[in-house]
Amino acid sequence: MKRLLVVLAGLFTALSFSSCGYNTMVSKDENVKGKWAQVENAYQRRADLIPNLVSTVKGAAQHEENTLTAVVEARAKATSVTVDPSNLSEEAIANYQQTQDALSQSIGRLLVSVEAYPDLKANSNFQELQAQLEGTENRISVERRAYNEAVQDYNTTVRSFPNNIMAGVFGFKAKGTFAATEGADKAPTVSF
Repeated sequence: MKRLLVVLAGLFTALSFSSCGYNTMVSKDENVKGKWAQVENAYQRRADLIPNLVSTVKGAAQHEENTLTAVVEARAKATSVTVDPSNLSEEAIANYQQTQDALSQSIGRLLVSVEAYPDLKANSNFQELQAQLEGTENRISVERRAYNEAVQDYNTTVRSFPNNIMAGVFGFKAKGTFAATEGADKAPTVSF
């Protein structure tokens, strides 16, 4: 009789763990990590394009040294900040986003300064780099959206009952998302 109770208890435990959501949480956690890798990939692509852009502008606009230096420094800072995929907290994502936003602003200032150089704007190398940079910014936006969607799905799973109990037992925690940059809700002023 005792053996039967032990076997039934073991069977009950095995069945309860198979339906506890652990495998679902692992799968969704891996999906989030994969999406995060794509975000980093898109940002790395932008960082790799910047030296070519700076080099092209430098040849045509020698006296824009301050702007070029700011872009190079922002790129160095942005590539030095990394986030461990196992710690995708709100704070870690915000810190990463802050350095990437600083780089975006520097690139924006560089592209504005180019307006003063008609020869540079007509340069096919510069036009190609600018198109590549615009495409990369679009990729970054798409990857950030995909990451946020994966995190929303994951967070919903680990915070829902009864998964939240098993998530606590196995150490699954909610992950952070990207937020809009401060002031992004206001359209930029365009004047001619």
